[in-house]
Amino acid sequence: MLLYFFITCFSFALFLKSLPLKPLPPWATEMRLLSVFFWKDLLMGSYFGSAKNNFLSLLHSNKRMVLLSASNAKTEKAAGEEEVDGLESMLVLDLPELALECILEKLSPAGLCSMAAVCSSLRERCTSDYFWERHMKQKWGRIIGPAAYREWQWHQASRKDLGSYKPGEQKGWSRLVSAVWSAFPWIKLNAESQNDSNENGCKERSCSLPVDSTMAWYLALESGKFWFPAQVYNRENGHVGFMLSCYDADLSYDPRTDTFQARYPPHGRRPVAIETGVHWERLRAPPVDTSPHDLHASDCLHDLSPGHHIEIQWRRNKEFPYGWWYGVVGHLEACDGNEHYCRCHNSETVVLEFHQYAPGSRWRRTTVNRKDHREEGNEADGFYGGVRKLSKDDEISRWKRLWPSEVLE
Repeated sequence: MLLYFFITCFSFALFLKSLPLKPLPPWATEMRLLSVFFWKDLLMGSYFGSAKNNFLSLLHSNKRMVLLSASNAKTEKAAGEEEVDGLESMLVLDLPELALECILEKLSPAGLCSMAAVCSSLRERCTSDYFWERHMKQKWGRIIGPAAYREWQWHQASRKDLGSYKPGEQKGWSRLVSAVWSAFPWIKLNAESQNDSNENGCKERSCSLPVDSTMAWYLALESGKFWFPAQVYNRENGHVGFMLSCYDADLSYDPRTDTFQARYPPHGRRPVAIETGVHWERLRAPPVDTSPHDLHASDCLHDLSPGHHIEIQWRRNKEFPYGWWYGVVGHLEACDGNEHYCRCHNSETVVLEFHQYAPGSRWRRTTVNRKDHREEGNEADGFYGGVRKLSKDDEISRWKRLWPSEVLE
């Protein structure tokens, strides 16, 4: 019996070898799912006919499984293509509100202006203060103070009073486009599209940009058409007479050079001085809301001790506006500077020193009264005004970065 079985298998193998080689059907690869134990049972089983029937049944079920898998794959591929087509046809406004908000938050000011030209719905979102306040703070926050904001409000009020701003006289979108062209000349917007329907089905309509909006203020600053008050370190290109000082000026931004033009108020009979090419690092917002012609109320005199950093108002004569000058608190002449025996902080007299000037210079040292400080000085040495204590490290480090390369006389 066993000999007969081997002869049959050997003949069957020779027969298979004589057949031409053809690629197997795809379902044949599923034969790897059959267990090795199945082949053992098939060869060693006692009932060959039953095993043969089981083998054919298994092959039939496997082929059916492969065909079903291929059919499912085609179905999934077709569904995937339909999903891709759906994504490609998805509109920006179809996104969830939170997702759209996150996208708009990542846009630059120029990007927001471009997006605002798409349709009225996006224009309403892209011109809101929510997105522009962050850009305003990021770029202009260091040099814009309460005085600049008051100047902006007065500027808008004066435009209304003069009748230059009349709702309905000019379409708000045209005003926005003009402002964008001035602030971002590299953006090319088609103003004629305001009356057309875009692909999103959002019909452009007249939409006025509020004059008191943060976007309007940002574009006015960026265009350079709005002059605003701020302070300039080492005015007039670092003139030796103004080293380590900070004076009030009206500024206008130049977007082509990323610098400013400064216009200083007249000093007595001197005309208005104008300086160009002022860089960002030489600018700051006024630290106190005090006019340059008014005496600052000093509220820190009782806290001053030797080594403290200060700024003090000074002007050449009473016709000049004040400027802020950097100095440090020094020791009294009777004190040797030993911190264990120093009692300078208990004295009514506060010594202020300006180390940018050489020892012996009349500008090197001055004193103020701690209890009853008013403007002190004369026509020869100038007049000293209010004092403010510097407590922030960035304020002190900025003064030190502006330190002159040579000692002043």
